[in-house]
Amino acid sequence: MIYRKFGSTGLKISQLGFGAMRLPMIGKDKDATVDRKKAIPMLMRAYEGGVNYFDTAVEYCNQDSQRTIGDFLQLVDRDKIILSTKNHYYGEDKKVWREHLETSLRRLKVDHIDIYNHHGINAKKFTTAVQPFIGDWMQEAKEQGLIRHICCSFHDNNTFLRKLIESGYPDVLTVQYNILDRSLEDSIAYAKEHGIGVVVMGPVGGGRLAAESEVLQHLLPEIKRIPELAFRFVLSNKNVCTALSGMSTIEQVEENIAIASKETTLTADEKSILERHLLNLENMKNTYCTGCGYCMPCKSGVKIPVVFKLYNLGNVYGLWDLAKKRYKNLKERGRGADACTECGECEKKCPQHIPIIKQLKDADRCLTDD
Repeated sequence: MIYRKFGSTGLKISQLGFGAMRLPMIGKDKDATVDRKKAIPMLMRAYEGGVNYFDTAVEYCNQDSQRTIGDFLQLVDRDKIILSTKNHYYGEDKKVWREHLETSLRRLKVDHIDIYNHHGINAKKFTTAVQPFIGDWMQEAKEQGLIRHICCSFHDNNTFLRKLIESGYPDVLTVQYNILDRSLEDSIAYAKEHGIGVVVMGPVGGGRLAAESEVLQHLLPEIKRIPELAFRFVLSNKNVCTALSGMSTIEQVEENIAIASKETTLTADEKSILERHLLNLENMKNTYCTGCGYCMPCKSGVKIPVVFKLYNLGNVYGLWDLAKKRYKNLKERGRGADACTECGECEKKCPQHIPIIKQLKDADRCLTDD
């Protein structure tokens, strides 16, 4: 396993992190629990393979993920683990926020949490809740030794991310970054410049990059599986400290350990080739729609940017099976391109001057199975 400097925390982190949100389950619906007979061996194999970063949250796996990680921690050397979990509360009641923290400590069976996240932070939550009062609660918990480092699980844009970095508040950031979404790439570099550790969630695009794709599969001929390409792309960015994988099988654990055990995840030539391909793909994507949303709302209820995003998945990245499955769900809710009445209002508002009506028809034809 390869380890990287974790910002200014003083920690060394494995470049593969275990995201414990997709652990194997048994039972149904609200009674479902983590299948520990499968999950514990997976966690142990990751630990034995050198993974030292384990990330969970209160609500993962029907609220059983933290308990499972707690059981796992009893079998290993706790001092060798960097433990991450999250608090999703943004209300004004300190008691409720504190109860979430104390519940996590009990479930995890630990006396401290190494990396404690504000779960799903954005500009509004930061300015209306974290800055005025929750940040003080975090600092108090840190002074009491209950948490070691403050982290923000980030869901917003580059503008706010740079402001968050400049605030000096977080020690660590957990952000989205992958081949399909490079929007935060500059800010990831900016975070490193400021000594902030960067954890990447969604390196395989929330499962999208686990699908078959003729386009992505041939970007680098020597890489046969798209998930490997996705991981190697993320880890080739030296501003990234670790890439989280939501592993659910022992085979995934083995595959990811093998990828993350290589010092050079992409050679200079491979990275250059991949960069050129990705730039071409990005340019193709922008030919169809930039996702600005100026065309909305649609009087007929068509989710125009969503339709084009799915069209891009297929037409640009070759992820047709995934795109068609998601489009079917969109149509069933009456939000597909087939609901277009051709009123033309969207085309008047489009800054790209895209022939939206025509492309909606094209998208519907290509995304609808015969």
